[in-house]
Amino acid sequence: MIDKVAFHRFKQFGDQAFDLHPGVSLVGGGNNSGKSTILHGLAIWQFCRTAIEMERGVRTFVAGQGGQGLGLGDDQFSPINVPSLKHLWTNLKTQKASEPDGYTLKIRCDWRQNATPKYLEFGLALSNDRLFVKTTDSNLVEHDPIPRFAYLPPFAGMTDREMRLTGAIRTRRIGEGLAGAVLRNIALDMYMRNVSDRRRLRGGRSKISDSDLTSLRETDPWELLQQNLRSTFSAELDIAPFSEEYHSYIQVEVVKGKAEGYKIKRYPGYNKRDLMVEGSGFLQWLSVFALAIDPDIDVLLLDEPDAHLHSSLQEQLLETLREFKSDARKQVLIATHSTELLRNAEPSDILQIRSGQGGRYLTVEHQKVGLLAGLGSDYAPRIDRVKRTKRILFVEGPSDLRILQTVASKLGLAWPKEWVEWTTPRSQKERKQLYLALKEELPELVALSLRDRDDEKAETVGSDLVDPSAGGDPDFYSRRWRRRYIESYLIWPPAVAAATGLAETQVVQDLADRHGIAVTTNFTDTDAPAALLDVRAKSILKQGATPVMGQFDATSEEVASHLNSSAICDDLTTFLTEVVALA
Repeated sequence: MIDKVAFHRFKQFGDQAFDLHPGVSLVGGGNNSGKSTILHGLAIWQFCRTAIEMERGVRTFVAGQGGQGLGLGDDQFSPINVPSLKHLWTNLKTQKASEPDGYTLKIRCDWRQNATPKYLEFGLALSNDRLFVKTTDSNLVEHDPIPRFAYLPPFAGMTDREMRLTGAIRTRRIGEGLAGAVLRNIALDMYMRNVSDRRRLRGGRSKISDSDLTSLRETDPWELLQQNLRSTFSAELDIAPFSEEYHSYIQVEVVKGKAEGYKIKRYPGYNKRDLMVEGSGFLQWLSVFALAIDPDIDVLLLDEPDAHLHSSLQEQLLETLREFKSDARKQVLIATHSTELLRNAEPSDILQIRSGQGGRYLTVEHQKVGLLAGLGSDYAPRIDRVKRTKRILFVEGPSDLRILQTVASKLGLAWPKEWVEWTTPRSQKERKQLYLALKEELPELVALSLRDRDDEKAETVGSDLVDPSAGGDPDFYSRRWRRRYIESYLIWPPAVAAATGLAETQVVQDLADRHGIAVTTNFTDTDAPAALLDVRAKSILKQGATPVMGQFDATSEEVASHLNSSAICDDLTTFLTEVVALA
């Protein structure tokens, strides 16, 4: 398990270190914040380790034994796909700066071996398009075990014909983002090891003993994968015999049916079919768990494994990965944009990456809300505006905002440009969670949050419109209409008549006959009659393209545009005065 990874001049990480927790971590953050970069860096560390071990032996990892660097052609670099090797370096600058040697890009991993801190750092240099890698720092002693990583990008690259591939070619295909191009190879390896183990356990007998079979089913990767497919997809894999001297392509087919213990009872009339024709969600799931249950892998690096999965399967994927980490050495890092995974995860399982600010594991629930809103993203214009103005106005919908701006104009109030308008139907408490997340970064932040009263009792809101449901915070102003919703402040007959082209007397009559509403001079009062406080104005004014039976043929925005200042209700004036004052 890795405790920390540190980068020097790798992509956007000039000098950056990240602490990592054991178990399953969701790596979240805005676009271009560095989520995938962390996984890429660890994949390159694994590539350097493999290349040096194959060419120079494991002794070169021991402290003081690094020796000369190993030169590689760009065609030998396989862990990730880049246009050219210089794209591995920050700002594409590969030349020596402050480094004591010529190795200008460095990636270091720290872990513990029986509570003893261990670390291993690899350096990379680029000269004339030739890559050099070297062990640049280490405290390892001979025979120290070194963690092994496996990187899996989003699923792609499935082909109808897959040849037997060497380990190096498989790594290159995965690095190119073509995990599907090696899926049959991975399945065949697991299957062949299972066949070999079954042969060994039989020992010349006709069948495996019950105890050995139980142990095999509980520990063997192929058995675990098949059982997972049976329980999740009611399917299992059927692999045709493969001889490297005879067969050119690997044949893997899918059988579907009803799971009965450790077998599938095929659906009547069902013909098994090639793996390629299965849905991308099935193939993504298969590629993830083929690696997750590999006992040779200590750290699994998954880049958006949820990309092709339905929301219900996303959560199931996470839970199954947690179950597979029963081995204490197993660690899983999942770079994800999935709101489903992030929303349902414990804050302590989420590593938030923030562009230019490093990373942190979350500690409280409201930090998740800020992450989901795009805090820390390079591409979050609304967040950027909040950082500049330090003012957020929450309203329920764009129509509400346009009505408020129209009424403010009628009152002669200039709409303050400082407010960053945020339309959301979420509750005051949920809005406050977002506010608190932003407040951590912006201590001077002020939020004004307006919601409809809807079916709550009118007496729960006073003339100051204060909504107590969000709890106290001096800079979070929660407000709620005294009337059912904003449209209820617009049922003023002269304005409705002007918007519809009807006679005012006709509007008054229709309000009385169709809706049981009598509008008098106390219409604007904050303590208006109960009938006005509770009037369902959305059923009186047109909401869509055409009015339904009984509605006036005018939208709330059209009616608002015909209000005069004397017809604007006290509650609207109270709220808009506060909008101006708090800006």
